[in-house]
Amino acid sequence: MKKIFFSIALVSATVAFAQKKEIAAAVKAIDAGDVAATNSQIAAAEAVMGGKTYMVEPAVLEQYYYAKGLALLKSGKNAEGAAYLAKMSELGKEKIYTGKDSSKNKVYYVGKAAADQSGIQGLKEDTYLPVLTGKIGNTINPLIEAANKTAMNAYTSKNYAAAAPKFREVYDLLKAGGQDNKQYLYYSGLNYALADKKNEAIEVYNELINSGYTGVSTTYFAKNKKSGEVEPLDKVTWDLNKKMGATSEYSDFTSETSTSIEKELYETNAALMVDAEKYDDALALIEKGLKKFPSNSKLTELQGTAYYKSGKMDQFIANLKVQTEKNPSDANNWYNLGVLQSKDPATEAEAVKSYKKAVELNPAFAQAWQNLTYVTMGDDAKAIEDYNAAKKAGKTEAANKIIEARRARLAAALPYAEKWYESDQNNIDAVSLLKGLYMSNKKEAKFQEFKAKEAAMQAAGKK
Repeated sequence: MKKIFFSIALVSATVAFAQKKEIAAAVKAIDAGDVAATNSQIAAAEAVMGGKTYMVEPAVLEQYYYAKGLALLKSGKNAEGAAYLAKMSELGKEKIYTGKDSSKNKVYYVGKAAADQSGIQGLKEDTYLPVLTGKIGNTINPLIEAANKTAMNAYTSKNYAAAAPKFREVYDLLKAGGQDNKQYLYYSGLNYALADKKNEAIEVYNELINSGYTGVSTTYFAKNKKSGEVEPLDKVTWDLNKKMGATSEYSDFTSETSTSIEKELYETNAALMVDAEKYDDALALIEKGLKKFPSNSKLTELQGTAYYKSGKMDQFIANLKVQTEKNPSDANNWYNLGVLQSKDPATEAEAVKSYKKAVELNPAFAQAWQNLTYVTMGDDAKAIEDYNAAKKAGKTEAANKIIEARRARLAAALPYAEKWYESDQNNIDAVSLLKGLYMSNKKEAKFQEFKAKEAAMQAAGKK
């Protein structure tokens, strides 16, 4: 007896037929209210799919989302069910990219991103019009109302962790019904952020940004001639009644357009990523954001923080320079730049300029005065060591040059130390340094004054 071999194409067709049959049976079962039978048929279909939904044609995939989503809703798993039903709407909004994989299997990728990720060349662009969304209205409408009420109550009571997933549920349920209102998705991300659930917030903010959401929307109003009340109208009704003129039931047509929150989305998400130590993700997002908002100082600042915390010091220094150019009146940026410049002997002169700019902008900037004092003094311990070594070696002229250069540095540092003390008079380090500087500069009266201050502070237990 001859062995029979089936081609890959025939096996694939057989599997596809089995899926269609099981999913069609699931749809019939859920329409009949039989959740158990629906779950059984869905489980059988999923076993065949193996998670490869891109191998299921859109019409069958819509049926799968419909049956699976409704079964979850009827089992009390509203959030999960809403997420599946929302995918039905995506089938109609996204382009469908069709073709065959390397094994000659037919594939259907929903959206360009999924198609590009597949790596398959020559996919054809197609569209699909969902047919089942109209059947779920009576089921989801009361759920939308209940979820929204729960979300708002949780938000009002500052229970942000509970509000966030409920706002997401509202968004998915609305989307399942064909209304892609991303304002609720934004509320979800905002509440995740307020609840300090960074990873969940980042995921939502990424979704908003990648979708191109800006938050800009226009609301239309008109006065009802009978009641005299101003009422919100949808745009079609508003346009139609406005064109009707005197015969319309409405008058005083107005509209309000909200401002864009796109910049806020980038800033908030970048800050969340930095806080979550996702530095590479943050830097990629910030780069994208700066292309849209090149003068945004917040994104530039976050970029610097991400560079610094990820150890990319060269990029951090370059970023600080950009920050001082974008916002030259920010004393902190000049101070931070000075700190980094002072770490390299070759850029100490630049550090002095940066610190001077910081105290020029903020005369009470104690740390900047402190650092300006020390960078001007240089390495005093090394100077004394070099002086002693030269003197011991009998190099009197070299020793004298070293000590004279030290005196000049200490004299130059004195006024900065005095400003440091003026800005932070309870700092014993400033008092002790000034005592030593007054002694080195032969200011006996001031030396005695600060010697007494130091003693009093030490007696009071200040460190």
